Amino acid sequence: MVVAFLVSNSISPGQAQSVPSSALPAATSAVQSTEGYVLGVGDRLRMEIYNVPEYSGEYRVLADGSLNLPGIGAVSVQGLTLQQASQTISGRYIAVLRRPVVTLTLLEARPITIAIAGEVRRPGSYTVPSETGVPNLTQALQLAGGVTGTANLREIQIRRLRSANRGSEVLTVDLWQLLRQGDLQQDVLLRDGDSIVIPTATAMDLEEARQLASTSFAVPGEPIQVAVVGQVNRPGPHILTPTSGSSARPEVPTVTQAIQTAGGITQTADIRNIEVRRAGSDGTTQRIKVDFWNLLETGDLAQDLPLQPGDTVFIPTATALTPSEITALGAASFAASEMTVNVVGEVARPGAIAVRPNTPLNQAILAAGGFNTRARRGTVQLIRLNPDGTVSQQRITVDFAQGISGENNPALRPNDTVVVGRSSLTQLGDTLGTLLSPVTGVFGLFRLLGL
Repeated sequence: MVVAFLVSNSISPGQAQSVPSSALPAATSAVQSTEGYVLGVGDRLRMEIYNVPEYSGEYRVLADGSLNLPGIGAVSVQGLTLQQASQTISGRYIAVLRRPVVTLTLLEARPITIAIAGEVRRPGSYTVPSETGVPNLTQALQLAGGVTGTANLREIQIRRLRSANRGSEVLTVDLWQLLRQGDLQQDVLLRDGDSIVIPTATAMDLEEARQLASTSFAVPGEPIQVAVVGQVNRPGPHILTPTSGSSARPEVPTVTQAIQTAGGITQTADIRNIEVRRAGSDGTTQRIKVDFWNLLETGDLAQDLPLQPGDTVFIPTATALTPSEITALGAASFAASEMTVNVVGEVARPGAIAVRPNTPLNQAILAAGGFNTRARRGTVQLIRLNPDGTVSQQRITVDFAQGISGENNPALRPNDTVVVGRSSLTQLGDTLGTLLSPVTGVFGLFRLLGL
């Protein structure tokens, strides 16, 4: 059987791609799936005439659309169903037989041509061996690379030629009825000349998007390129590789994976208003809102939208975040694995250090080598750049036995600066050292004091 899809970007119009039989999903047997099948050139049939075995046998539809039958010669069956062809042949045999009872069975379907366009990955032409049988709609979608994430499965249209050259009709198919209720009548058996159009959805339901991505006729999981911009640590284009799921089918990359690949969110990210921008085949752009607070607080996996090639994930900046929200962001799986803070002043190794998100102040001091002999050990100063652009300063009492707390051992944020001051004795010594520098020893000090 030959199945062809119109409008390919890689081949010339009218040219078909040859597809091996192993590449086509298992099809329903041609012998068992002939309801509504329209006959054409190349079909191989078996004709049985009751009590007339000498006329019974196998016949193929000839180039002119006819069967050459014993006793009556050429009978045109082009464009007829099996039932219509049986009635036509019976009518012709009335002239030579008494009350002929003719039964036709389709043994081998001819190559057929169909067209598919819209929200599929590879619209184009395909050649399929006839031994695979007559394809249905979902098998055709698989052959075209699967439907995209913007496909409107409720209003798939099939334009079909009527039998016996009686014009055409348009069938509307709702594959969600197949997915939700198992309605196999929606998985239409295709015919020669069918044209299939998968329209673009005008709105995206997050739960349906996840369900669509897991179907057998969706675009399979494979490396895709997306852009991640906004409040992430490495904004720009990224390649996402599918992860291995519980089944043999790789799982489609999601928003979470995109953010993780981009280095994780910053702690000023507004994860309530993440936006996925997606281009449809009709030139429109969908803007799909994703709320990751629902994912964090209620485990709503529908928010973790499956992505497709060319998507842009935008993470805006939060205008205000509470301390508890910032702590939750730092602990999320899609946050950065580490952050940079500064510990300066009287520590063993002052400077920028990399720590895990939500690292408490005490642990950051220890990561910088702890207090040196000159440090004021009782208190330190925390300087923080807030999401609204302001700078806050806070004096923190240090107690290394204290667990994490908002007052005495707060969780740090990226770019926080911890200032460890000098002890009073060290300050006095430094002051005396400054005074003594232009003189020699204690006698110089006496002279300065007028003694």
